Amino acid sequence: MRIKALLLAPEHLVESVFPESVISEFERSAAFLGNPVEPSLWKQASDRLSEAEVIAGTWGMPKLDEEFLAAAPKLRAVFYAAGSVKGFVSEASWARGITISSAWAANGVPVAEYSLGTILLSLKRFWHFTRAMRTPEGSNQKALRIPGAYLSKVGLVSLGAVGRATARLLQPFEIDVLAYDPFLPAEQAAELGVTLVSLESLFEQCEVVSIHAPWIPATERMVNGALISRMKNGATLINTSRGAVVAEDELCEVLATRPDLSAVLDVTHPEPPASDSPLRQLPNVLLTPHIAGSMQLECARMGSWMAEELRRFCAKEPLRYSISKNQLASMA
Repeated sequence: MRIKALLLAPEHLVESVFPESVISEFERSAAFLGNPVEPSLWKQASDRLSEAEVIAGTWGMPKLDEEFLAAAPKLRAVFYAAGSVKGFVSEASWARGITISSAWAANGVPVAEYSLGTILLSLKRFWHFTRAMRTPEGSNQKALRIPGAYLSKVGLVSLGAVGRATARLLQPFEIDVLAYDPFLPAEQAAELGVTLVSLESLFEQCEVVSIHAPWIPATERMVNGALISRMKNGATLINTSRGAVVAEDELCEVLATRPDLSAVLDVTHPEPPASDSPLRQLPNVLLTPHIAGSMQLECARMGSWMAEELRRFCAKEPLRYSISKNQLASMA
């Protein structure tokens, strides 16, 4: 007998995260209790929630507080087809022993792809030259340092899921990859083909620095002006993690005096930046609207990976992406 499942997903996300192909994958292991439920309206589906043994969810998940859990007495697991679970897990859900699995690694795939593309373009000083070509003298600036990819140093700040995926994507290129991650064993770094260095050394040596650190108290404003001012002439800073990891006021101060530097920011703090923020005015800042993560068709990957997690759960196989309370303390 298939396990009973409830799909909690905003209507506008169902088609992208849980298309028919993904629903079919889920239905190999589970029997859905009717149509998808708008998360904010879960109380209106209390009859189905009371029977649900597992929940398939995505962005917009309701808090798993005591009220919700009381309405879901049979709930054993949540398979979250999105990234961070911090917005909905609770002390009550940990105490109840609810299994939590998240598609954070699947969501990291397009972030790593975005990072790879941005890194390679940065090594050609792409951002500088697109600005320069707006002037009559722009095509005469090829005498400037253009490191290119061959034997250049690229730095990764943190080797969590996205940092590791980015390191793997960089492996086919003849790039010297440095990384800062005080928690990663040296043997794992070697497997990824990266050299562990201090944060200061990374910023001093690298042509490109790509930030992949989670936003936790220990990392807030970790990338400050002192570090950024150490960057090499023509270097690029990329942030696809969280805006609060960077001291953006100090970043702006350095960039205003170092037009040779570029910053490519897919995330800011706050997000989006205020209308009068220097980030919107500085010519050497490039902003994208938090698009590095899963978008549109890419979202189905997250649903598919959670369908596979459900299959493992039902088969009593080890889950690949389950999250414990202790793990969550160091995750985004």
